[in-house]
Amino acid sequence: MSWWEALILGLLQGLTEFLPVSSSGHLVLGQYVLGLNPGGVTFEVFVHFGTVLSILTVYWRRVGAIISAVGEALPRPSHWRARYQEHDPFRIAVWILITLIPTGLVYVLLGDWIEQTFEHPRFAAGMLLVTGVLLVLTRLRQHPSGDLSPLKAFVVGIAQSAAMLPGISRSGSTICAAIYQNVRPERAADFSFLMLLPVVLGATLLKGIELLRTPEAADVLPLVIGTVTAYASGVVAIKVLLQVVRRGQLVYFAYYCFLVGGLGLWLIR
Repeated sequence: MSWWEALILGLLQGLTEFLPVSSSGHLVLGQYVLGLNPGGVTFEVFVHFGTVLSILTVYWRRVGAIISAVGEALPRPSHWRARYQEHDPFRIAVWILITLIPTGLVYVLLGDWIEQTFEHPRFAAGMLLVTGVLLVLTRLRQHPSGDLSPLKAFVVGIAQSAAMLPGISRSGSTICAAIYQNVRPERAADFSFLMLLPVVLGATLLKGIELLRTPEAADVLPLVIGTVTAYASGVVAIKVLLQVVRRGQLVYFAYYCFLVGGLGLWLIR
């Protein structure tokens, strides 16, 4: 892998992991249209690590509070109900755990089929159009002002499950699912990023195990460039999306998804 391929793929990963335009869809289409080298398991592990660092950089205080709340509550199960009612970080931890239920079930039951869809760039292009529709539909929920709940978190987890398909944006589908349920946009975006941590960490761990089983020879420079680029662009993407969500401008990303998805269906045969 050349340094410029690592730069482009790291940039794609960092920006599209958080912006509601589907990182998986862009990587599938980018590899097809531009002939980019995906770089193998080693590169995937490193760029995913870069996106994890992006979340921790922006949300380090919130993540620390959640870890502390869980650590204090675990030894005292009898206090869990009261702690859930009184402490927001503990509530967030519970909601994140709930989102993992549908995500895990879908991966176990449909994981093999989902992986096969990554071989079809036209499918990814079509799913980008679906993402665009999801973003446009947020216009129907004017001024959402509520908060999350266990049931709402489960629905958001279902949306995250659908985002395993290339072209369905994880951040877009989860934020939209929360907004549809009258969750405040900024709260929806914060939760979308925080709930990504265990998913990305789990995926990185699985890829790391795969790497240990079948180690790849790789140049250090492309790995460093890809990781740093994914990290830096990820931080920028998170901050940009938070501003866009606060202003209620998610629909602008819908136009982009329609454009890229439409071009993909037109150009790919």
